[in-house]
Amino acid sequence: MSGFTITPLAARHRADWERLYAAYAAFYKVEQTAEMRERVWGWIMDPAHEVKALVAEDADGRAIGLAHYRPFARPLAAGTGGFLDDLFVDPAQRGRRIADALIEAVAEIGRQRGWGVIRWITADDNYRGRGVYDRLATRTMWITYDRKLG
Repeated sequence: MSGFTITPLAARHRADWERLYAAYAAFYKVEQTAEMRERVWGWIMDPAHEVKALVAEDADGRAIGLAHYRPFARPLAAGTGGFLDDLFVDPAQRGRRIADALIEAVAEIGRQRGWGVIRWITADDNYRGRGVYDRLATRTMWITYDRKLG
């Protein structure tokens, strides 16, 4: 890891996290408001909430990438896994293996917690991200469905 470190998200990262998370939502063309980011920030900052976050920090302490993750029960495997909900690296910082380092940091947390797998989804047309993921993990045969509830 040259020129960056992976660390838990902290209050000092708030402005950078806001910028990164808003850019992540824009990348996926998802409407996201300041109120929505406030709610997610509150989840992450609440030690009792399941959602946790890591950031990649540059040498000046500026967050240049983020990863949100949480545990999930795996009844069929009778175990627990980790779900990588959001992964985003500042476009100006890409190509430095920051995403690799964030995924590996989540994997290490998972190993420490006894998780059997780290799982995530991405858009079919996220070609650059998929290039990273294909290097680091095994693409599964599973197809994801969403059913709106309201």
